[in-house]
Amino acid sequence: MGKRAGERRKGPKCIAIIGPFASGKTTLFEAILARTGAIPKQGSIAAGTTVGDNTPEARAHQMSTETTFATVNFMGETITFADCPGSIEFSYEAVPILAACDAAIVVAEADDKKIPALQLILRQLDDLGLPRMLFLNKVDKISAGVRDVLKLLQPASSRPLLLRQIPLRKDGIVVGSIDLALERAYVWREHAESEVTAIPDDEKAREVEARFAMLERLADHDDTLMEQLLEEIEPPRDEVFDDLSADLREGAVTPVLIGSAEHGNGILRLLKAIRHDAPDASDTRKRLGVSGSSHVRIMKTFHTPHGGKLSVARILSGTVADGAELAADGGRIGKVSGIYRLTGRDQAKLSVAAVGDTVAFGKLDDVRTGDALAIGKVPPPKADLPAPPDPVYALALRPRERKDDVKLSATLQRMAEEDPSLFVSQNQDTGETVLAGQGEMHLRVATEKLEGRHQIPLQSRAPQVPYRETIRKATQQRGRHKKQSGGHGQFGDVQIEIKPLPRGAGFEFTDTITGGVVPKTYIPSVEAGVRDFLRTGPFGFPVVDIAVNLSDGSYHSVDSSDMAFQMAAKLAMKEGIAACSPVLLEPVMKVEIATPSDATARITALIPQRRGQILGYDAREGWPGWDVVEATMPQAEIGNLIVELRSASSGVASFRAIFDHMAELTGRLADEVTSAQGKAA
Repeated sequence: MGKRAGERRKGPKCIAIIGPFASGKTTLFEAILARTGAIPKQGSIAAGTTVGDNTPEARAHQMSTETTFATVNFMGETITFADCPGSIEFSYEAVPILAACDAAIVVAEADDKKIPALQLILRQLDDLGLPRMLFLNKVDKISAGVRDVLKLLQPASSRPLLLRQIPLRKDGIVVGSIDLALERAYVWREHAESEVTAIPDDEKAREVEARFAMLERLADHDDTLMEQLLEEIEPPRDEVFDDLSADLREGAVTPVLIGSAEHGNGILRLLKAIRHDAPDASDTRKRLGVSGSSHVRIMKTFHTPHGGKLSVARILSGTVADGAELAADGGRIGKVSGIYRLTGRDQAKLSVAAVGDTVAFGKLDDVRTGDALAIGKVPPPKADLPAPPDPVYALALRPRERKDDVKLSATLQRMAEEDPSLFVSQNQDTGETVLAGQGEMHLRVATEKLEGRHQIPLQSRAPQVPYRETIRKATQQRGRHKKQSGGHGQFGDVQIEIKPLPRGAGFEFTDTITGGVVPKTYIPSVEAGVRDFLRTGPFGFPVVDIAVNLSDGSYHSVDSSDMAFQMAAKLAMKEGIAACSPVLLEPVMKVEIATPSDATARITALIPQRRGQILGYDAREGWPGWDVVEATMPQAEIGNLIVELRSASSGVASFRAIFDHMAELTGRLADEVTSAQGKAA
């Protein structure tokens, strides 16, 4: 036997299924469940009969929107599969799941339009150091040679794609596969085990050539195999399998298997490759640097309508019994209330979870997705996971009925707990509840959940842009507030000097009062009145970059008061600002757009259409075939920018935006803004 891979990993395994949108992930997931007997027959996405994401939102959009887990038994061994969403807008959900998995099956097809999306997924696996196999799906529909397809896909992968099987054709139609390691042919049968047969004579030359190419690639990491090839010695089969296992676990290659998930073809060979070659929890502990006798990773959180909160967990070391206490960082302690094995939404209760198992724990209320836990009261080191990407699309939400305010707030918090790439915030300036995420579909699904599952009718709109006002010139203005209504009256009299400050300077208040014409006790009241006015200027927005000096005034020994001087200051500001040529300011953002290079020209053409200014573009470091475009763009133009970027880039471009400066807004656009603000008021 070969020695590089060591003993075959027999412990329970956890395998993610991941790939570009519409590549066939959920169909493969269903085929695996059917082939292993976990479900009676393979479900259909179109018919809405899948175990995989079968939520109303998934059915409506014909796409997975959340991860589904299912544990199967194959040839006496336990394997949990996690069917992850393929859309870039839902991709962060997979990060804490992938981190705790042993390996991933990347589902791909011969479609050059999906290569950028495939590259994003493979890069995500690279960042996590996760071993992977590639399942070339829909191979029965490929007209090109499979090795030509690999040449098409290879630029997306930082690791060599290693072809383990080639199609078996009859009259130009793919009817099965030839396994290059076993040197056997398999004739596919619809949703059934393949028929093993000898390699046809007219396919032998092609098989020999493809097998030698596979062995050459394996020999890059095995000197003994290299010597055998140079001396034209046929390597022992067990040593070839040992190299395949070792190279997969070490991340030296990405083995490629072929099939058609829709017809259940190639599934058994894929399962056997996972059983024989894939790592298990012992390897995952090493990859994550996990030590200690107890370590649990929370992969996903979801809330069930009647059973409360469930935390999907991977047991990387130790054994967790029902009722056990688990500790997380920050002194958070949770007590397990129920352990469940999952098959989609179906749950089977367990009394204990052992090392390698993937289960759901009930009612760990203070535990979050991505947490590292340990039995007892001493938590393990915090899990090191990539942070969620910055949001690129946002909506301001409010319930149609005021009675749902509290329900909306609580539900949004639960949804953000389930999906860390959703961001909920309260805009203090506008009072808006803002939900932000990874794209239009991401938030559409979120609002559909709010209205459908949680029965909260909503009103939604684009969040308000934080416009500001400033002035262009200086002035002096007197303001007098005098009122007599029997008894003590009200009297306050001030003269102020108003002048503009440089952009970004904010607000400055001074006084040059002499002789006590305004007593010192009232000067703070004057400043308070000025600040109160600046909250809403003549256009309806806060006023910034302005200096106000209190230079003169008068008072009455009986009728003057704090309130009177505040009112006098507001009157002076109201009349004075009008004489200072007020102008509207809009926030301008610095934007970095990451895009495949073949879409760069389309992206740069979009920027001027949104009043943007291109600063330049360059190759994206470490990302072959990608560029980064830098520009400045008004925040008002960024609201639905992601929709056009994705449309121009096969759905994969994204951006980051940070505040850069405030700029004057005049003319028709300024009129539209002030008119809309007036109507809103």
